Amino acid sequence: MGARSASPVWGLAAFLPKVSTNLLAGLMEAVAAPPFNGTADLPKIASDLQMEIDELFPVAETLQMLRFAEVEGGDIKLAEDGLAFAHAAVDERKRIFLRHLLTYVPLAAHIRRVLDERASHSARKSRFIDELEDFMSEEAADQTLRAVIRWARYAEAFAYDDENAMFSLENPT
Repeated sequence: MGARSASPVWGLAAFLPKVSTNLLAGLMEAVAAPPFNGTADLPKIASDLQMEIDELFPVAETLQMLRFAEVEGGDIKLAEDGLAFAHAAVDERKRIFLRHLLTYVPLAAHIRRVLDERASHSARKSRFIDELEDFMSEEAADQTLRAVIRWARYAEAFAYDDENAMFSLENPT
């Protein structure tokens, strides 16, 4: 493992980047496809995708955080589940992503646990923002929560109602 993959501790209060599931899926698909077949040089794949390397790096790091890939020495190598995701149909992709989200993103697992434990299966956004603000700025806490909401919606881990600022298990599988 490289220094980048060994050093971050992705705890409950880890800052989550603004990276969409479309970008995550797109990078996994590109790396899984020929000519890369699972391993790619980041500058080369950035060029092929017509992205700047500094735009692509947060996507690659997020894949690493989610354990879909390993980033080391300027290369990205998809893990077994990263390859499986890239070749799967939509429903199977969601199942794979859900498993990784709840296993490797402590904040997502925490929100899901709180919702599972409550009789109402709901919780206010402010509850989680307050927890995050013990470790990061208000702006970083908001961005982190928005990232986990986007990923959870894709994976159907839990729902979030913007209008009422409430999390729930209303729509998830």
